[in-house]
Amino acid sequence: MNEAANNFLASLSSEQAAKAKFAFGDEERFNWHYIPKERKGLTLREMSPYQKHLASALLSSALSQRGYIKATTIMSLEEVLKIMEKDNGERRNPEKYHFSIFGEPAEKGTWALRVEGHHISLNFTVVDGKVKASPNFFGSNPAEVREGPRKGTFPLRNEEDLGRNLLNSLTPEQKKTAIVSATAYKDILTEASRKAALQGQPNGLPVSKMTAQQKQMLERLVDEYINNVPEPVAQARRALARKGMSNMYFAWAGVEEPKGPHYYRVQSPDFLIE
Repeated sequence: MNEAANNFLASLSSEQAAKAKFAFGDEERFNWHYIPKERKGLTLREMSPYQKHLASALLSSALSQRGYIKATTIMSLEEVLKIMEKDNGERRNPEKYHFSIFGEPAEKGTWALRVEGHHISLNFTVVDGKVKASPNFFGSNPAEVREGPRKGTFPLRNEEDLGRNLLNSLTPEQKKTAIVSATAYKDILTEASRKAALQGQPNGLPVSKMTAQQKQMLERLVDEYINNVPEPVAQARRALARKGMSNMYFAWAGVEEPKGPHYYRVQSPDFLIE
């Protein structure tokens, strides 16, 4: 990541660097979101072809192959929305993703990377070579392309299928606890909060009320999110998840049928997935 970040920065003009670079302590580092709005940073559309390759290499260095494929596929869907919404390319643009670097990338010291735009917000903080990869948001609009030349594109299929598979494995009695609302929420409840936590006690089905097979299904679901980052970072995340397994809850809102409006949450004292 250090090498990719420095290669990217070295390619920028002074005007581009002024957009892409921030002090690590800048308040902008905490300003994350995942909606199509104006934000700071240097966009792909402001880069030359070779700079775009270097930006792509930087993003790839911060994610696993699986995570990189998801992120770039999600970005590409802006072209689908552009056609669906008859947009002029200003609001919906697959190159309207912003790259921001906070601090000076180095083996020792502290710096951060943010790559952000519609339905993507990827935040990485590096301290003496150790990476913390959160908050991260992967969304998809449309969730599945159902017509046209890109029919079948479904970037977050695994997240949807693994969550529903776990729900379908529950007994009617377990579902009474796991399903916390018959209506799906309009957005994740924490939205762009700086704190990955919900108010009050966790609700949903606790792991202690699951069978061994259901626990394995929950682990596979959590792993789908963990594996968006490179293996050394994923290992640390996995250890955190396993440590908190006994205090984990699974909650569902919305319909049970495939392709219907739904929301789910995996919550523990150490992390939150919505």
